[in-house]
Amino acid sequence: MSSLYAHHMAPDAIPEELSAFGMGALAAKMGIEVLEASADRVVGTMPVEGNTQPYGLLHGGASAVLAESLGSVHAAMNAGLENVVVGLDLNCTHHRGLTEGVVTGEARTLTAGRTIVCSEIRITDERGRPVCTARLTCLVRPATNR
Repeated sequence: MSSLYAHHMAPDAIPEELSAFGMGALAAKMGIEVLEASADRVVGTMPVEGNTQPYGLLHGGASAVLAESLGSVHAAMNAGLENVVVGLDLNCTHHRGLTEGVVTGEARTLTAGRTIVCSEIRITDERGRPVCTARLTCLVRPATNR
């Protein structure tokens, strides 16, 4: 399978390149920003503020949105422009609560084949401590109409 991008993209090139498959409205509402992307690794951030549950802690669902957003970009970059990816399974383990700051997620390849891409996403706080670990499995399908 050919990779969508064989090289590492500079941060200023990412928005235009990602527009081929889009980050989506939810990622924008959550304040998710992609900092770097390659077929091997996708890194992005999300603010805690505005993404909390009633107790003021980072919402577990917000961590899941960050994980699935970064993992989906990662899968799409591995699948190539001739394909689309759809999520099959997302699982998240939450390690610590946060009330402020920015979290950083990093998606890396567990496996990338013709029909399945599986990514591990590690989300950390500003001190590098684990906040959430996730695994996203995506199905790769031929793109018919975009």
